[in-house]
Amino acid sequence: MENELENLTIGALARTAGVNVETIRFYQRKGLLPEPDRPYGSIRRYGMTEVARVRFVKTAQRLGFSLDEIAELLLLEDGTHCAEARALAERKLADVRDKLRDLTRMETALAGLVRACRARKAQVACPLIASLQDAARPDLPASGKRK
Repeated sequence: MENELENLTIGALARTAGVNVETIRFYQRKGLLPEPDRPYGSIRRYGMTEVARVRFVKTAQRLGFSLDEIAELLLLEDGTHCAEARALAERKLADVRDKLRDLTRMETALAGLVRACRARKAQVACPLIASLQDAARPDLPASGKRK
């Protein structure tokens, strides 16, 4: 079995790593995964090193790292560059926190609009639609208040 895991076709690599073949090819084009030599008249073979690398990329993506950031992390993968890896992670954490703040603002605005829609009685205009239309009007600043 161990020898089988060091002699994988691209399809077997993809299955073992939990991705599809096109993901493997995409990672190769992006330089995230080296493309092994093709022996004359044969097919390329992959091993557990490549499986681990694909899994590394997928795990980093789930943490929100872009492919460019992952390429940077891969340059540090020997584990001896902790300060550089930490700096990348700190930047990513700051980005995530910024997005969370934005999402919280969006949630607050949408919750208010939903409440206004529920409270609407005899008004003709839907508060949500009216708010979006006001924001789109060229004679109003982005805040929706008249100049």
